Amino acid sequence: MDVIVLGLMLLSLTIWLGLLSFWGQFWRTDQQLEFTETQLESLPVVCAVVPARNEAQLLPTTLRSLLLQDYPGSFNVFLVDDRSTDQTANFAEGVAHAVGKPQQLHIISGESLPPGWSGKLWAIEQGIKSASLFAPDYFLLTDADIEHDPANLRRLVNKAMQEDLDLVSVMVRLRCESFWEKLLIPAFVFFFQKLYPFHWVNNPNNPTAAAAGGSILIRKEALERIGGIQVIRQALIDDCALAQAVKRGTGEFGAPSGDKETSRQLAASLFSVLQSQIPNPKYPMPNQGRIWLGLSSLTRSLRPYDSLATIWDMVARTAYTQLNYSPLILLGTLVGMPLIYLTPPVCVILGTVWSNWAIAFTGLLGWLLMTFAYYPTIRFYKCSVWFALSLPAIAFLYTLMTLDSAIRHWQGRGGAWKGRVYSKPDNL
Repeated sequence: MDVIVLGLMLLSLTIWLGLLSFWGQFWRTDQQLEFTETQLESLPVVCAVVPARNEAQLLPTTLRSLLLQDYPGSFNVFLVDDRSTDQTANFAEGVAHAVGKPQQLHIISGESLPPGWSGKLWAIEQGIKSASLFAPDYFLLTDADIEHDPANLRRLVNKAMQEDLDLVSVMVRLRCESFWEKLLIPAFVFFFQKLYPFHWVNNPNNPTAAAAGGSILIRKEALERIGGIQVIRQALIDDCALAQAVKRGTGEFGAPSGDKETSRQLAASLFSVLQSQIPNPKYPMPNQGRIWLGLSSLTRSLRPYDSLATIWDMVARTAYTQLNYSPLILLGTLVGMPLIYLTPPVCVILGTVWSNWAIAFTGLLGWLLMTFAYYPTIRFYKCSVWFALSLPAIAFLYTLMTLDSAIRHWQGRGGAWKGRVYSKPDNL
């Protein structure tokens, strides 16, 4: 038994050493929008598109922050009222008048959801269609729960123009106030960065692509080149699907085929609760778009997740989608997550009880390595270091959420959001 336990611990330790050494420096928080800032040399026309469904409670703060951007160029906001029942449109109009920007806000009454579209993407499609009449150079796709820093748009445009980027996105600071938010929200960001290492995303020679839907600036030409929003109309994880299509320079998204780009691999599920794509640097992508993804310490989401149940539902809504609805990858995740995250603390306990210090020491080393990897994210969210030591328990909860996500899908309840339930897309 001792030999088996020690072997499992050495495997877990080897995986952590491999992640820290070769997995795109995923644990670092150095990719931040606010780190660089220069003067704009030109002022492109920007139109923001905000899908809103029953967001009256948040709009007085979030829409106000968007209308009061310090961007000196032409900027209009198109809010698409997605058949709300809480007077979202009236609240939005009131906010615009309160800040003296009624001419800058354009409210669109959303049409009925057609077959084959997700609600959010259909709202964005309608907003883009209306905004296109203003001949924008860029679209800012943002959510109704985002409170923008006054300089957020200016920084996004500056980043896009200085580096000639087709898409610039920031993962806004998620709300982290309640106990459950402090325990689980930083880990959500940590797992996302492990799934899509930002250094890989920002490397034009690496096929890894991702974006964060709360704040995406996309060049109009790039959107037209991939065929518009309609090419991802069924995607539940629409931000990453959009980034993948832009970076590939085509209307295709999801797992690419062929061994000359990337291959979906079962081993990736050992490294995350979600699906991953393993890049092959020998084959840079032809005709690719240039994208950038980073963190924001100033622009934030106001969406509350005060309880375990609300966070559970948020993760379970799309976790199985991230696994490409694959039972095989799900099985790999259910085996790999405990191996990587639970084995170290269990070995510390067993090694101490058995007085087997080789097991205890290697277990402690593995636990310290994962704590070291998680600590930058904990520090970014200004949480206690003790939460970094809780990563094994956190990972266990995320594993259960992923399993529940699959069960919900099998029961026909997968992808539920804002009163709608979305099934598996036709192309998967």
